[in-house]
Amino acid sequence: AGSDKRVTYRRRCSYNTKSNKTKVVKTPGGKLTVHYRTKNASGPKCGDCGTVLPGIPHLRPKEYSRLSKNQKTVSRAYGGSRCGGCVRERILRAFLVEEQREAKNSALAAAREEAKQQAKATKPTAAPKGKGKGRK
Repeated sequence: AGSDKRVTYRRRCSYNTKSNKTKVVKTPGGKLTVHYRTKNASGPKCGDCGTVLPGIPHLRPKEYSRLSKNQKTVSRAYGGSRCGGCVRERILRAFLVEEQREAKNSALAAAREEAKQQAKATKPTAAPKGKGKGRK
């Protein structure tokens, strides 16, 4: 319990660890007791860029189970998992990839058509097939 020797821990852990922080409190009866502090919650972060997600409360993991769904998310695609900037980036990237694919397919189709036209133009005209040189 820190530098104050007049109180003792009330739980099983007897070491001054991160999860065992205490505060000395004087009761109305004049007795000193220990109150255990809870850890500060860092809050959910964006999975892509690591920034703290706005609109979602910073709670300890167990406390999220007591919240309703609309308090744990944001009403957007990837809401509660990715920040708005990263979602915008993903949508833009997907759109550009799709555009690139379409451009590639149209270029291939045009090249195929061009090759077909060229093959038609340069094809030598064959002599009409007969029954041969003659019969014996």
